[in-house]
Amino acid sequence: MNAVTVENTSNDMRIPHLRRLWLYIVCGLIVFFLIAPAFVIAPMSFSSSANLRFPPSGFSLQWYERLFFDARWQSAIGVSALVALGTVLIATPLGTLAAYGLHQYKGITATFVGAVVLSPMILPVILIAVGTFFLYAKIGLLHSVIGLILAHSCLAIPFVMISVASGMTKFDMNLELAARIHGATRIQTFFRITLPQLRMSIAAGALLALVASLDDVLISLFISGGPSTTLTKLMFSSMRDQIDPTISAVSTCLIALAVGVIAVARTIGFVGRA
Repeated sequence: MNAVTVENTSNDMRIPHLRRLWLYIVCGLIVFFLIAPAFVIAPMSFSSSANLRFPPSGFSLQWYERLFFDARWQSAIGVSALVALGTVLIATPLGTLAAYGLHQYKGITATFVGAVVLSPMILPVILIAVGTFFLYAKIGLLHSVIGLILAHSCLAIPFVMISVASGMTKFDMNLELAARIHGATRIQTFFRITLPQLRMSIAAGALLALVASLDDVLISLFISGGPSTTLTKLMFSSMRDQIDPTISAVSTCLIALAVGVIAVARTIGFVGRA
């Protein structure tokens, strides 16, 4: 009787998977469509040809040499890294505080503030870029690293807020009340009780802020230039003016960086949960 029951249960579990076979196929095709360009770009970055050609005609590291030793690309890498770091340092605490405040206070005002904070995710980026350009032109922040950090922070704060707000849904606010009852101030409670519980959500938000800054193209096209040219703008200019195979080397490095960040994040996450 038990064997029959187990067999029937097993059959019941197999049927839904068969019914969802079409879904697995569609998801597999989507994933392949998304990652397929990486299998084209990476080989081209090792090509000995002066043009973008696939499959590559020969093997060479000249494009990586140009990427890491050419003054223009070195400057762009440094600017992008500095802007991304500044964006993380600004967007992470502000997004965390926004999520915490909106979780504490409900009502029309909180809803309005939440909508304002999330507006960079709702509005087209081209509108934000044009508005930022005219604002910076008046206050003198065009072609400056500070201006890039502030603009990228506005784009990154919503990502941090959503990540931390997701973690707040699993946080027991009674822990804060218990700490307050035993004499802790609100600030002490936040740093000693709340913040440690949200560390993984905050770390995920910081990673999203980092990626949002490194991935930005439109805003950088409008407000960066000269010594503050970002890597994405230099890549766009290289594609527009000439077909420079160095772009494939940059793209391969960015893909490797993204994979590495995800791997580290997952490793840290498993360690934290353990």
